[in-house]
Amino acid sequence: MPNVLQLSLKPFLILFIVILLGWLLFKLEPVLMPFIVGGLLAYLGDPVADRLEARGFSRTWAVITCFIVLTLVFLGALVIFIPLIIHQLKVVYGQLPAMFEWFKLVAQPWLIETLSLEAGVFDIDHVRQQILNQWGSTQDMLSAVVAKVTASAGSFIGFVVNLALVPVVGFYLLRDWDILMAKLLKMLPVRFQSTSKSLAHECNEVVGAFLRGQLWVMAALAVIYGIGLWIVGLKLALLVAVIAGLASIVPYMGFAIGIFAAMLAGYFQFGVDWSLLFILIVFAVGQIIETVVLTPILVGDKIGLHPVAVIFAIMAGGQLFGFMGVILALPVSAVIVVLLRHIHEIYKDTEFYSES
Repeated sequence: MPNVLQLSLKPFLILFIVILLGWLLFKLEPVLMPFIVGGLLAYLGDPVADRLEARGFSRTWAVITCFIVLTLVFLGALVIFIPLIIHQLKVVYGQLPAMFEWFKLVAQPWLIETLSLEAGVFDIDHVRQQILNQWGSTQDMLSAVVAKVTASAGSFIGFVVNLALVPVVGFYLLRDWDILMAKLLKMLPVRFQSTSKSLAHECNEVVGAFLRGQLWVMAALAVIYGIGLWIVGLKLALLVAVIAGLASIVPYMGFAIGIFAAMLAGYFQFGVDWSLLFILIVFAVGQIIETVVLTPILVGDKIGLHPVAVIFAIMAGGQLFGFMGVILALPVSAVIVVLLRHIHEIYKDTEFYSES
């Protein structure tokens, strides 16, 4: 009788533990950022550190080398790209009056006639005046953003501290990554260790294929779009390329958003010109390279996440856990896909599935 009672209570105990962990994660979300980002850095850097170890480096020096290279790349990107992005934001701000005028004279009448809307449904003059009153100029806009970020001294200090903790947490996790993984495996019951190790290896392949592969795809597309649009002569080439590259985390979304933004920027810069055709060619070439070369080589077919599932995972993660949820949404979804795949295989072996 006690054994039967224990078996009947076991699912409720597991459910209670899962709910408790979810509640703790929800409550601790504000302080989890450095640990989650540091953990992701350690996970991404572990293969590189392992290769350096194979070449004769000690684990500590392998980790130090990884962080030195990462820091130099990060600082170089800040020094090179931040001034360029700010300059292009100023260009966007300078084109806002022309954009508002085009919407008022061209887009608004077409929308009203096509959709049979009321004449005053778009109060574009009010929106333009509000933006001008709010920002005034690009310098005022940047100053206002900084002022809002630093409005709460406590929140700002907390953000800076969390940001400073990321490399510290990442360094120690990366240095002891293999030891920590081995200890976590040994914490499981012996009868589950073999299966858990196999599942962990498969999850690592899927998550690694996404995180490492997709990040490389996003970076490569940003470079391809940026170079192509720069050759065309688009002033906002860098800004559009960065936006398109980031949006490429969802298949085809980067292409759609990028080509819309580039065509809009090209229209206001060149008018109706052959340059718009060249912009289309740039994105068509980028899409072909992504489909034929980048995704098969860098990502492969290991992820198994449908584009709709990707969009839902990102939105659900952001809704539940904010910024941290967005970061973790796709890796967690990839792990869930692997587990569901195995659960489905087990389910097909049951009498419930096979019985006519």
